[in-house]
Amino acid sequence: MSRLLHEHYPDAGCELDFADAYQLLVATVLSAQTTDVRVNGVTPTLFARYPDAPALAAADRAEVETIIQPTGFFRAKTESLLKLGAALVERFGGQVPGRLADLVTLPGVGRKTANVVLGNAFDVPGITVDTHLGRLARRFGWTEETDPVAVEHAVGALFPRRDWTQLSHVLIFHGRRICHARRPACGACPVARLCPSYGEGETDPATAARLVRTGPRA
Repeated sequence: MSRLLHEHYPDAGCELDFADAYQLLVATVLSAQTTDVRVNGVTPTLFARYPDAPALAAADRAEVETIIQPTGFFRAKTESLLKLGAALVERFGGQVPGRLADLVTLPGVGRKTANVVLGNAFDVPGITVDTHLGRLARRFGWTEETDPVAVEHAVGALFPRRDWTQLSHVLIFHGRRICHARRPACGACPVARLCPSYGEGETDPATAARLVRTGPRA
């Protein structure tokens, strides 16, 4: 099943735009409860104005709120970003740490965000358990766990560590494009014949094809 998904999504990767670990960390924090498309729409302005952690730590709150407002929950996210910038400056010399244990101590950063940064900015393998990966892991019968940390460990036990980051990308791509939370496009799924949950969604090929998304949700 994993091999077929990798073949179906050869270009799967992080859909957040970033140039370095700092930008990816900020973008991932902003991506909570919104889409990558919306985050990518605001980060060019945000990073031009605040290109590094010291600049973010000294940022004007009202200006940050205005820039990131399209991502939703902008006041809470601004609070997290300002605290994040300050913590990076005060505790890590303005640099994003490359260890999970350090990343999860930062404001607004949990294991999911930490694994995104580690896997995509530091080439440290990690499983990113977002809503898509958790849903697919259960539908595929890889785990019955619902707690993200438990899902991370269960899925990690099934695959070589070196494959974790790319596996996360492939599953998230599949969850966004075909294996939707509501009405999955079962009839258009490349792993339908292997999936124990086949039939939860639309099985007619023509109808299912219309449910397939060709890119990240706007």
